[in-house]
Amino acid sequence: MRTEPPAGAPQFYSVAEVARLLGMSAMTVYRAIAAGEFPAVKIRGRLIVPARALEEMVDAAVADRSVVDASEWVPFQPGRGV
Repeated sequence: MRTEPPAGAPQFYSVAEVARLLGMSAMTVYRAIAAGEFPAVKIRGRLIVPARALEEMVDAAVADRSVVDASEWVPFQPGRGV
């Protein structure tokens, strides 16, 4: 059972913050989002990543002791082929 994040914990991360957390370039994250391979929310042209999505990916990878495909956290979008 998931609990609420601690007070003051971010609910969303910028693409740059996600890239830094994952040890990759921001451009790689932007490309993954554009390809429908990484979850993000677009608000007035700005992309942000839900902290909960990252936490759930980490939890799944640890629980399953396996590689997690981030595209499984992206909802199906008609016309994207995802």
